[in-house]
Amino acid sequence: MQAPATPAASLDRRGLAFGLGAYLIWGFLPLYFLLLAGVTAGEIVADRVVWSLVLLVGILAVTGRFGKLLAVLRDTRTLGLLAVSAALISVNWLIYIWAVQNGHVLAASLGYFLNPLVNVLIGVVVLGERLTRTQMAAVALAAAGVIVLAVGAGAGLWISLTLAVSFAFYGLVRKVAPVESLEGLTIETAILTPFALAYMAWLARSDALIFGDAAGMTGLLVLAGAVTAVPLLLFAGAARLLPYSTLGLLQYLAPTLQFLLAITVFGEVMTLSHIICFALIWSGLALYVFGSVRRPRPTP
Repeated sequence: MQAPATPAASLDRRGLAFGLGAYLIWGFLPLYFLLLAGVTAGEIVADRVVWSLVLLVGILAVTGRFGKLLAVLRDTRTLGLLAVSAALISVNWLIYIWAVQNGHVLAASLGYFLNPLVNVLIGVVVLGERLTRTQMAAVALAAAGVIVLAVGAGAGLWISLTLAVSFAFYGLVRKVAPVESLEGLTIETAILTPFALAYMAWLARSDALIFGDAAGMTGLLVLAGAVTAVPLLLFAGAARLLPYSTLGLLQYLAPTLQFLLAITVFGEVMTLSHIICFALIWSGLALYVFGSVRRPRPTP
């Protein structure tokens, strides 16, 4: 009677480790981009795409999953969905890197605090889900925070909203696309790779390509593949193994770390509008998580 309990506990610990690993990497990601000062956001995104594809193809080879990849490639509807998700994640990466490089880490962290609440709105508008009273109150608090920031210090608001909306719709597309995380991410990066290589070739012709100039910087740009793919794969593993409420709590680790980095390492200043906005959004998130923990969603 005790044998089944052990694997379940083991899976729980693995899921927690996967989730913590993913969100810690995402939380400290601004420090990695700080090391890439002098490299344009476009080139960094291009390197993320190219070297992620190299890493993912290697993982597919080691795990023997090329058969599953070929099956997805024969499904034109799924390929169309992955083309959309690839476009969304590339926009998200580009805006996020640009924000970090230009001193808008606070705005970037705000975007990822807003993301789960945007997910709730998408669930209502697109998927026909119904909000509980707690969720309605949480969304209202977040909306109030956005309005305060828009009125008082809205210069970086477009960054927050673009990051929140692009990642929320990325999640929606990946939710409806019938493909596993490894194969899906591989195809997304494969779709983006020709554009990435063309952009890098254009930079090279303009004598503006940083990749290959110095060994240290080139190594950091190659590392972009692991920095991109590893947390996404860890997150996918955590989503399969953890309860919804646990994953929901972990979700706020990354933007909290980014927020702390913004005001400590990056020296950004918190205005009164920022303080009120973050207070309202954190209150909304706390309410949202409280409601999720009290009424956990049934597992499919």
